[in-house]
Amino acid sequence: MPSIGVAVCALWVVGVVAAQQDYHQPTSKGFRMQHGFETVLVQPFGYDGFRIRAWPFQPPTGQEISFVYDPPLEGPEDEAHGMQFDTAFIGNMSEELRNGNMIVRTSGWGGNPGGYRLAFYRVEANGTETLLTNEYAPLKSINPRYYSWAGPGSEFSAEFSFSTTPDEQVYGTGTQQDHIVNKKGMTIDLVNFNTHIPTPVFMSNKGYGFVWNMASTGRMEFGQLRNRFTADAATVVDYFIVAATPGDYDTLQQRLSALTGRAPTPPDWSLGYIQSKLRYENQTEVILLAEEFQKRNVPVSLIVIDYQSWAAQGDWGLDPRLWPDVAEMAHKVKILTKAEMMASLWPSVADNSLNYLEMMAQGFLSATRSGPGTTDSWNGSYIRNYDSTNPGARDFLWKTLKHNYFDKGIKNFWIDQADGGSLGEAYENNGQSDYIQSIPFPMPDALYAAGSQRSVGKLYPWAHQQAIEEGYRNETSTKMGSPCDYLSLSRSGYIGSQRFCSMIWSGDTTAVWETLGSQVASGLSAAATGWGWWTLDAGGFQADPTVPWSANIDTSEYRELYVRWLQWTTFLPFMRTHGSRACDVQTAYTCDNEPWSYGATNTPIILSYIHLRYQLARYIQALFSQLHRTGRMIMRPLYMDFEISDARVAEWTQKNNNVTTQQYMFGPRLLVTPVTVSNVTEWSVYLPQPAGNETKPWTYWWTNETYAGGQMVTVPAPVEHIPLFHLGSRSDIMNGNVF
Repeated sequence: MPSIGVAVCALWVVGVVAAQQDYHQPTSKGFRMQHGFETVLVQPFGYDGFRIRAWPFQPPTGQEISFVYDPPLEGPEDEAHGMQFDTAFIGNMSEELRNGNMIVRTSGWGGNPGGYRLAFYRVEANGTETLLTNEYAPLKSINPRYYSWAGPGSEFSAEFSFSTTPDEQVYGTGTQQDHIVNKKGMTIDLVNFNTHIPTPVFMSNKGYGFVWNMASTGRMEFGQLRNRFTADAATVVDYFIVAATPGDYDTLQQRLSALTGRAPTPPDWSLGYIQSKLRYENQTEVILLAEEFQKRNVPVSLIVIDYQSWAAQGDWGLDPRLWPDVAEMAHKVKILTKAEMMASLWPSVADNSLNYLEMMAQGFLSATRSGPGTTDSWNGSYIRNYDSTNPGARDFLWKTLKHNYFDKGIKNFWIDQADGGSLGEAYENNGQSDYIQSIPFPMPDALYAAGSQRSVGKLYPWAHQQAIEEGYRNETSTKMGSPCDYLSLSRSGYIGSQRFCSMIWSGDTTAVWETLGSQVASGLSAAATGWGWWTLDAGGFQADPTVPWSANIDTSEYRELYVRWLQWTTFLPFMRTHGSRACDVQTAYTCDNEPWSYGATNTPIILSYIHLRYQLARYIQALFSQLHRTGRMIMRPLYMDFEISDARVAEWTQKNNNVTTQQYMFGPRLLVTPVTVSNVTEWSVYLPQPAGNETKPWTYWWTNETYAGGQMVTVPAPVEHIPLFHLGSRSDIMNGNVF
C-alpha cells in the first residue's frame, strides 16, 4: 500500500491526465466587443482560462509589456494567440464562450440588456454552473471598467472591479509584512520597496486564479463585495482568469504557472547552507572564513560578498585595493570548502564610477520626468539607477559583471536594492550622509526606456532579474527553463519572476521575535503567488533600535532568537543567513555571523540543523523537481492540503488564525511550526486531519511518537528542537520518495 504522500500525488496526476483527455475544447478563438469608445477582447487561454484585454479609443499594437507567455506552456491546441478572435459585435448582444470547465458570458447592467458585462462560470462535474466572479456593476453604480485621463497623450488610468462575497478568501498577492495569509479586506499598493513586493496574482477559495497582467503602478483592493484593480498609467488593460475545482490548489498553480512561467531546477549545490553577513571586507577575511569552515568540518554551499565591496557605486566590480586577486580567492574557497561564491550588486551609479560617462552617453541610466534625473542618494553622492528596461543597459551590466566577477570565478549575483524608482527605501529615500539627508519626494517619477515609473514601474525589478538570467543563459548556452548552473538573489520581483534562476528574499527585516513570526505568512503568500524560490535573512537583517539586545550576538536573548530563526530556515526552499550584527567584542570590521558565533552552547544546535539540511537533500531536490514540472508549491499553507479534509483549517484560514499563518507543510510530508516567542520548552501544534483512514498519521520528528489528526497537541520544544511532524516513513523522506 503506498504511503499517504505517494497516494495523494498519484490521485492528483491521474485526475489531471483524465481531465485533459476529456477536455472541452474551445469552439472559438474569441470575441471582440465594442461600444462607445471602448473595445474588449476575450480569448480562451491556457487550460480552463480566459485572457481579457480592454482599451478606450486607440487600439493596442499587441507588443505591449506582458509578463505572461503567449502561447502558454500548456493549453488546448485551438486557443487564440496574439490579438486573434473570430466574433465581433457592438455590445448589443449576448455572447458565450467555453474553454474546458470555464465559461465566460456577456450580459447587461443598469437595466440595459446589451452584452456589456463579463461573467465567469465554472462547469461542475454534474453539468451545473457556478458563478466565480463577474464585473461588479450594481444598479446605478460606476462602470466596472472605468478609464480617466490626467493629461494629454494616449495613456490613461483604469479601475476594473469584480464581484466578490464576504466569505471569499484571497491567497497570494506577492509579499507584505502583515502576518496575513488570507488577504480579504486588504488594500495593497502596487509599488515595490524594501520588504514589500506586491504582485497581482492570487488564488481564490472559490476555485479560480487571477492575474492582473499590468506593468504600471496601482492598487489591489479586496473588499466585502468588490475586488478592484487599478493601473495608474496604461495603454491597454490585460488580465487572466483560470478555474479549478474548489480546494484543488495544485491544479490552480499548474494553470497559473503555465501562464506566468515554471521555475527551473536550481543547482544541487545551492540547496545547502548559504553563509553571509554585513559584511566581509576583503580577500583575506574571506579566505580565513573558508579555512575556518574547513577546520570545523562545517558544510557550506555559497559564501557571499555583500555591498560596498567596490570602489565607487556603479563600478560592478570588487575594489582591487581590498580584493587584489579575485580568481585566486574564488579558487581557494572552492578547494577549501567546495562552495561557490556570490557578490552583491546595486543598480545605482554615481558620477565618480568607472561606468558613469559611458552609460550616460549611451542612455543606459534612468532619469526623472523633471529635474536633473537624480533618483536617490548614497554615501554623500546623488545617484542614478541603471535602466533595466533597456536591453542595451542589461547587456552592458552583464558584460561588466562577466569581466569583473564571472570570468574570475564569482558566478552568482545578489541583485540588491532592485525595487525600481529609487533604491527602495520609500520612507526617506536613502539619505545616507550628513550632507544629503533625503531627496524631497517619496518616490521619484523615474523615466525609463520602456516608459515612466507610473506606466512600467513594476517591470523594473523583473527586468533586473532578466539581465542576470540573459547573461547566465548566453554564457552557459542553455535555454530559459532548463536546469540552472548558477543563480541570483533578488530583493524584489513581479509576475513570473519564478521563471528565472533567481531567489527572492523578504528584505531587510528587524531582528525581533515579532518579525520572525511575520515571515511565515510572507513566505506562504510568496508561494501562493508562484515564487517557489523564496528565502530570508536568518536572524533578521538589522537591529530594532527599541530593543536593546536586538541583533547583538553576545546577548543570550538574541542568541535564542537566532537559533530559532536559523533552525526554521532548514525547512525553507533555501537555507540562508545574513545580517548586520552588533557585538560586545569585535574581531573583524563588522561583527560576526558565522555558525560558531553564538556561543559554545548554541553552536552544536546550529551545526545540527546545517547537517540536517544536507541529509534532506534528496527530499528537497524532489520538491524542486515537482515545482518545475507542474508548479506544485514547496511551502504549502495548510489550506493547500487540508481545506477539504479538515473544516477547522478552512475556518481558521478565513480568520487568519495563528495556526494557519504560523504553520505550513514543507512539501507533502513535513509539517513545520517555527517557535516565535522566547523562553519556551514546549509548543502547541495543530495537526490537520488528512484525507484517508489512518488513525495516527502524524509522527513527531524528535520522539517518534505518533498522533491522530484533527487535534491540537503540545509537544516538547527545547531550544534544540523546532516542532516538526511528518507523514509517512522517515526513510521515504530522506530518500526523496515522496511523489
